[in-house]
Amino acid sequence: MTTLFISDLHLDAGRPEATQLFLRFLHDEAPGARALYILGDLFEAWVGDDDPSAPGEAVASGIRRVVQSGTPVYFIRGNRDFLLGCGYARRAGMRILPDPAVVMLDDRPALLLHGDLLCTADTGYMAFRAQTRAPAWQERFLAQPLAARQAFAQQAREQSRTHQSALVEAGTLEAITDVTPDAVANYFALYGVDLMIHGHTHRPAIHALDVGGHACQRIVLGDWYEQGSVLRVDAGAVRLDTLR
Repeated sequence: MTTLFISDLHLDAGRPEATQLFLRFLHDEAPGARALYILGDLFEAWVGDDDPSAPGEAVASGIRRVVQSGTPVYFIRGNRDFLLGCGYARRAGMRILPDPAVVMLDDRPALLLHGDLLCTADTGYMAFRAQTRAPAWQERFLAQPLAARQAFAQQAREQSRTHQSALVEAGTLEAITDVTPDAVANYFALYGVDLMIHGHTHRPAIHALDVGGHACQRIVLGDWYEQGSVLRVDAGAVRLDTLR
């Protein structure tokens, strides 16, 4: 049976075609799979489980049907939807995993991450990440009215675009926003695995690398801005495909 991996869908009301592509994927392919793993940034922004967005409700219903068909769905929070909580997960029927998490693919352990933890050269983002993952910060943020949280998310997106534009102008976008080799090697060594799967960087590829004399494989999932991206793992064979 095939195990499916996706990430970086960035679904929101402004891109209904991406939501429809995902719902078709849930209907046509996910049932019958061994499992579906969503490695973060399922949504463009998530400001709390009380946000009554139409894409959120449609996606929850679609995932719940997949789970009811017998295919478990697992989710790792991303940098855009790190506030997705247990309430929404219960509505969708999916299980939230820690970031990172180790799972077994047949007899091979695999390290799953969203991927932002590997981008240590982006020190500004790493500081923001540490701040917003603190339980006290999240408690204060979620206590605010929904409109205030939505305004914060919009401001954060604008700041992110400004930050990336500055990196483009400086010619450092590729270096700063991609993973750093030391971080990748450290996570391989820390978890004692030879397979890593993540998203976040929007640079889909299958990398073969040597870490401390061990042959390792790092698989990067693509985003869903122009098309879908899915990794299929079956009996040790891996295939990184696009969906349209």
